[in-house]
Amino acid sequence: MTTSPLSLKLILFGTVCMEKTISWTLSTTFYAIEASLSLSLSLSLCFSQILVCLGFWVREEAMRGFEEAEIDRLPIDLLAHIFLLITSFKDLAEASGVCKKWKQAVKQSLAQRERLSFTGWKMDDDSTTRLVLHAYNLKDLDISRSRWGCQITDIGLYQISAAKCVSNLTSISLWGMSGITDKGVVHLISRTTSLQHLNIGGTFITDESLFAIADSCPHLKTIGLWSCRHVTENGLFVLVNKCRKLESINVFGTRVPLGCFISLLSISPALQIKPQGLLLDVERVSMWPVV
Repeated sequence: MTTSPLSLKLILFGTVCMEKTISWTLSTTFYAIEASLSLSLSLSLCFSQILVCLGFWVREEAMRGFEEAEIDRLPIDLLAHIFLLITSFKDLAEASGVCKKWKQAVKQSLAQRERLSFTGWKMDDDSTTRLVLHAYNLKDLDISRSRWGCQITDIGLYQISAAKCVSNLTSISLWGMSGITDKGVVHLISRTTSLQHLNIGGTFITDESLFAIADSCPHLKTIGLWSCRHVTENGLFVLVNKCRKLESINVFGTRVPLGCFISLLSISPALQIKPQGLLLDVERVSMWPVV
């Protein structure tokens, strides 16, 4: 079920009322009005709150002859603020198609976002890129795999790397993206000079990606390499040697020998190697007598 432009306008106006913390009591008359309008409410905001806010405006507009043009008087900055509250990318796409003003407001709302998470959404290279390109102030990008199938490939990483926000990103998650390789990761990471947190577990990257991370991410604090079975101790040595601010590394499911972690701790004694059980094994190995 889709949301008609009229229904969307009513919902958005109700959100404005809610933002201004206007309180009121609904009479049973509203429910009759709402039923007759047969509004299709699909925005991912609290239905009960939207209904209350919407009811106030519907009741007022019904008394005045229902002047639809009222919503069009909202300034674009206020519309952008409203769209900023919407987390559904489908609803943003529908809002963008209402008119030119709304399309510009959606773009402006994307420019204000500091975090985008595509977890749980069926996205591809092009749809993801379109959103990221408009998110000029983005700092946290989550493109993790979900059961609905977020299909991002090297092509998508190439396209995303052209976005203005990439150099300001402090956190990226590419967890479980089986469609990406070293080629796409290296191209993206080479532009993320402000990166502090990276989750690249569950992918097929090799030491080539770790070398690029070590060269391009001097501020890196945490990295997830969960089940990255193609990375070796060579890549980890270079990473820990060059990323001196690195605080935590998750190597669960890798094929790196325990002796490697002892060497990593000698380079950075404060480094937290996860999972915690692995540290206990490392300590046992370090206590073995030297023959």
